[in-house]
Amino acid sequence: MEICFPPWYDMEGLFKMEVVFPVVTHSPQGMETLRRFLFDVCGIKADWKMQDVLDEEIKTIQSMVGPDEHVICALSGGVDSTVAATLVHKAIGDRLHCVFVDNGLLRYKERERVMSTFESDLHLPVTCVDASEQFLSKLKGVEDPEQKRKIIGREFIAVFDDFAHKLEQKIGKRPEYLVQGTLYPDVIESCPPPGSGRTHSHTIKSHHNVGGLPKDMKLKLIEPLKLLFKDEVRKLGSILNVPDSFLKRHPFPGPGLAVRVLGDVTKGNALDTLRQVDEIFVQAIKDAGLYDKIWQAFAVFLPVQTVGVQGDQRTHSNAVVLRAITSEDGMTADWYYFGHEFLVDVVNKICNNVRGINRVCQDITSKPPATVEWE
Repeated sequence: MEICFPPWYDMEGLFKMEVVFPVVTHSPQGMETLRRFLFDVCGIKADWKMQDVLDEEIKTIQSMVGPDEHVICALSGGVDSTVAATLVHKAIGDRLHCVFVDNGLLRYKERERVMSTFESDLHLPVTCVDASEQFLSKLKGVEDPEQKRKIIGREFIAVFDDFAHKLEQKIGKRPEYLVQGTLYPDVIESCPPPGSGRTHSHTIKSHHNVGGLPKDMKLKLIEPLKLLFKDEVRKLGSILNVPDSFLKRHPFPGPGLAVRVLGDVTKGNALDTLRQVDEIFVQAIKDAGLYDKIWQAFAVFLPVQTVGVQGDQRTHSNAVVLRAITSEDGMTADWYYFGHEFLVDVVNKICNNVRGINRVCQDITSKPPATVEWE
């Protein structure tokens, strides 16, 4: 993928020339092209460091947040929000109040595992809010992916506003800011390119923390990572001494399993079924020593029933899809090649242990043409 500018014109006519800039890691000779343009043509020095980002963001946050103001942080347990929270905590200290929301769309035992890890490894004050009924009631009957994402974004803000109100009653001052772990790929896929002058662009998907936010939200946003990619965030987290248990976690989408259950997430037993399948798949990856070699691995629940034979009986059950990818920055991705024995073992475990599943498929599509998540 490249950005191609049209031929240049001069006083004598048209030059037959194009300027091509690579924009993803898969661009042919992309890094070499950028290196020559930046260092040889522009004469820029390679003296930029991740420490500079940290220092600059701390100054920005301290200048933005008044000395008596308080801040809420939406903490999910993933790499992005954890690094964002740690950075902001370094800037303003105990005036940061972290909240973890159980929206009913989490993975198997995610709430218990994340809260335990927060307590043992992160040492940040975190309040857990159970809003699962609130989210699922709003999602009931909704099938459109964009609508699901926007509903989730709106409900998150409603939860944070309520948390801010309760916090005001406790500390006597209402928090004015909300910290989010928004990354640059989220912005790219949700909004027009910076400096493009466009009021809209081809929205790939409305990320719940960008295009899915309500226009009338009361809290002002602090997004210290919004110009960084995932690999850069991990480097920043390392400087901040964020434990590897957080930095090495696979990405998990903000809308959670809502974008991995195709269609209505409340229909039947789809969420619990998907949780079981996903747990078996990811645990098998860990047991095989493959977890750190893979960027992201997960299962997808399809609203499709297929005919099968289990225990000498005809079944008419659902199908699931397994997806695992490798990537450097999340902008492009390749599917991960599993060995035959691994796949046979995982499929057998899923079909033998998860009621309602009689068919397992594997997604072997790269990005592009597909996105990482199915919705």
